[in-house]
Amino acid sequence: MLVHERLCAEYGAPFRFFSVKDPLSELISALLSHRTRNQDSHRAYQQLRAHFSSWDAVRDAPTAEVQEAISACTWPEQKAPRIQHVLREVSQRCGGPCDLAFLAEMPIPEARAWLEQLPGVGPKTSAATLLFSSLRLPAMPVDSHHHRVAQRLALIGPKVDEKLAHKLLAELLPPAWDAQQVYDHHEALMFHGQKCCYFHTPACGRCVVLNLCPFGQAQVTGDR
Repeated sequence: MLVHERLCAEYGAPFRFFSVKDPLSELISALLSHRTRNQDSHRAYQQLRAHFSSWDAVRDAPTAEVQEAISACTWPEQKAPRIQHVLREVSQRCGGPCDLAFLAEMPIPEARAWLEQLPGVGPKTSAATLLFSSLRLPAMPVDSHHHRVAQRLALIGPKVDEKLAHKLLAELLPPAWDAQQVYDHHEALMFHGQKCCYFHTPACGRCVVLNLCPFGQAQVTGDR
């Protein structure tokens, strides 16, 4: 994939994985990150871990106490009961304490389907849990920057939503790619959206994939 090669070269791949969390911890971290700045969700996660001795303790605590512990993130009043619901569901489905390590033994589509049966877990969260956690499985999350860049490059259609985008973009990846290559692809497209392909006034004139981008070509020629 020429887009992949150019963007990885531009932003310095291979990228170091930012997380070493077990999959259950990564799942909770991902739930906290919904519609929240990274620094705020990180602080909420750290406060949650500092306040409670285990995920079972979070599950069984008064909801108000969990809500207070995660007050740094957006909508703690919604996320606290959701996290507890997820932890109860995981405990019930696993028959006791469980760190979700067993997901490594499942084909990725089945592992994602297992996760997406949990409340509030969609394709981005399931992929993030598998890829970013210590499982290091090649499932690709698609964030808003990645989604925007993919649409402008015509890798997906202009009206493709997040759920379908995960399916279509995953199908474009070489099947032999390992977790590092998938992570590099995700990070490179995300960085491009953050550093060049802005939502407003994208810097198409300095884009390293301009000649591959129908949107960018229209911008620089004035044919909008």
